[in-house]
Amino acid sequence: MNTVGTPLLWGSFAVIVLIMLAVDLLLQGRRGAQTMSLKQAAVWSLVWISLSLLFAAGLWWYLKGAVGPQIAHSQTLAFLTGYVLEKALAVDNVFVWLMLFSYFSVPAALQRRVLIYGVLGAIVLRTLMIFAGSWLVTEFSWILYLFGAFLLFTGVKMAMAGKDDEGAVGDKPIVRWLRGHLRMTDDLQGEKFFVRRSGLLYATPLLLVLIMVELSDVIFAVDSIPAIFAVTTDPFIVLTSNLFAILGLRAMYFLLANVAERFSMLKYGLAIVLIFIGVKMLIVDFYHIPVAVSLGTVGGILAVTLLVNVWVNRRNDRKMLRK
Repeated sequence: MNTVGTPLLWGSFAVIVLIMLAVDLLLQGRRGAQTMSLKQAAVWSLVWISLSLLFAAGLWWYLKGAVGPQIAHSQTLAFLTGYVLEKALAVDNVFVWLMLFSYFSVPAALQRRVLIYGVLGAIVLRTLMIFAGSWLVTEFSWILYLFGAFLLFTGVKMAMAGKDDEGAVGDKPIVRWLRGHLRMTDDLQGEKFFVRRSGLLYATPLLLVLIMVELSDVIFAVDSIPAIFAVTTDPFIVLTSNLFAILGLRAMYFLLANVAERFSMLKYGLAIVLIFIGVKMLIVDFYHIPVAVSLGTVGGILAVTLLVNVWVNRRNDRKMLRK
């Protein structure tokens, strides 16, 4: 695997991730800090974004001295493109978490533990899948075409899907199977995943929520990891941009928790992004889209999507006032 990652870079990144995890999951996740206010979530989200940009600056400075400015520019740009792409796709993952907590009526005070395991699970899963994907791309370069076709299909499917296509969470086959094969309590038991009654071990609905959260991580990893390989196949850049996008998901969750319905157009923007990335991978042998163009295109699509969302929200608000 060709990579700019040196032992020093890998070690520095590992230390940064551990420190960020300690802050995000231990300090913020302590009992008594189960939830965040909108202001706190916004501040913490800015902190995580700032740290990611500082890492990008540090990466550029190190590579400039080690391998020259040209590689430093291209790899730093690839990191930023991958970060923006993965951060945008992570928003859709957060919306699924919101839907799961709402369906199972999990109060905000009991969501902390599931969110912690959800973030940890996403980090472990992405790390394993990225290294496996890097090996596959190295051994079978044609697999990038499969990634491209898959992203194109996923983007079209996302754009065409309506609310009725999503269905209720309780109707999903995996939920019905789990409920049929697990001895489960009817109600939540605080933050516990298991309780004992009459000597028998019972799962709580919170365990079902955790399983669904982890499964959603798998599904979104399958979408997002092929997308980042369209930007770069360097495992160091792929992993760092992915994990920096995931760290701080808990703050993003609380930031979007009360305004999710105001982002009704986001899925269409993400669908266009996936279609663009898929096409980029499929035409790579005929035309190589520069990383800078990819970053500008992804950023432009997301910006236009947000502007359209503002217009739609204002129109809906005016309709509500007339009633």
